[in-house]
Amino acid sequence: MLQNILFPRSNLQKALDAAWLRNEVISNNIANVDTPGYKRKTVKFEEFLSSEMKTGRIGKGRKRFQSPQIIVSRDYSTLSYRSDGNNVDIENEMAELAANSLRYNTLIQKMNGDFQNLRKVIRGGA
Repeated sequence: MLQNILFPRSNLQKALDAAWLRNEVISNNIANVDTPGYKRKTVKFEEFLSSEMKTGRIGKGRKRFQSPQIIVSRDYSTLSYRSDGNNVDIENEMAELAANSLRYNTLIQKMNGDFQNLRKVIRGGA
C-alpha cells in the first residue's frame, strides 16, 4: 500500500511534529509582523522527505528514511520592501497557516484511521 510506504507510523509522527512546529513558527511570524528588522522563519521537512524519496531511500522495500530533519531557518530570500527591514507578509503567512492546518488535519485523520484498524485487529476484525 503506497500510503504505508510514504508514512509508516514513525514517519507519520515526524510529519505531525513538523506540522505542529510549522504552526508555531507561522504564528510567531504573524505576531512579529510589526517588529522592525524581524525576518520570517520557515520550517523545512517535506523537502527532506522528497529528497529521500528521489534518492530511493524510501520506497523500494524501505519504509523509513534514515535521518529525517526538521529545520527552522530564517528566510532572507524574501527581500523586504519595508523601511524597517521586516519581511513578514501577513497575507502569505495567513495562507501558509491555512495550508498547514489542512496538512496537519489530514495527518491526524491518517493516524486515527491507523488506530481504528489496529482496534479492529485487536477485536478480531469485529
